[in-house]
Amino acid sequence: MIEWPDGKTAAAAFTFDVDAESAVLWNPSGDWQSVGARMSVMSHQAYGPLVGLPRILTLLERHQIASTFFVPGHTADRYPQAVRAIVAAGHEIAHHGYLHEQPTQLTLEGEIDALDRGLAALAEVAGVRPVGYRAPMWDLSWRTPELLIERDFLYDSSLMDADAPYELAVGPQASLVEIPIQWALDDWEQYCFLPDVSGSGLIESPRKARELWQLEFDALRGVGGCWVLTNHPFLSGRPSRAAELDDLMGYVAGHGDVWTTSLGEIATHVRALGLAPRRISPPDVPR
Repeated sequence: MIEWPDGKTAAAAFTFDVDAESAVLWNPSGDWQSVGARMSVMSHQAYGPLVGLPRILTLLERHQIASTFFVPGHTADRYPQAVRAIVAAGHEIAHHGYLHEQPTQLTLEGEIDALDRGLAALAEVAGVRPVGYRAPMWDLSWRTPELLIERDFLYDSSLMDADAPYELAVGPQASLVEIPIQWALDDWEQYCFLPDVSGSGLIESPRKARELWQLEFDALRGVGGCWVLTNHPFLSGRPSRAAELDDLMGYVAGHGDVWTTSLGEIATHVRALGLAPRRISPPDVPR
């Protein structure tokens, strides 16, 4: 397990995917107009940068928590002031595609375009060059790590095969710090319902969601791991959900033996440990 700094026994991070409309506009067929024509659906997504994000920034300030915000380039272009507010509050901006494009559904050229357009938008709007990446839909392709290395990324946070960060071998000599996530620590499964777009119609109580996330925190703390929560401002920024998130932030930050910080800080620490990279290969499928 990881040796954490300053005698800490585990790490924790509150992360936010600022998808806004991009989360539902992109699809493999390229037909974004049909969803974009639905004003109510678009308003559901716009709640994130317009209302949810300022509320979440207030919570983070209250608890003095440094966070990581994964921002698609489209969100930066459409809501520049919201993205600049994240930077002004001292939080990390990381890459999340341009139009929330799912890497496994793209050609090589398409994946390169999404990466480079996202980088250009974040540089122009926020004045940042991100060192972190999270694949939209958490759906990393086997070629994505090499593309990230070519663009000097330090870390990725899209894979699910460990309780703590590790060095992911990329090619013969390079590596990315991988900071694992898991579906149980995502608010989409708890809260998201858009008719004919996403979800089953079951919207969970924020108390139930908070209980799930807190149980995961307690267990990962017990094994010296890294707890990474993923929330979306258009979901967890709603008042009752934000109230439970507020309490959860206080609970997590109140554990003095846990290092609560941004993913960039965690990745920088892990890189300094000089861990031996671990290689992951596609499975052999019998024919």
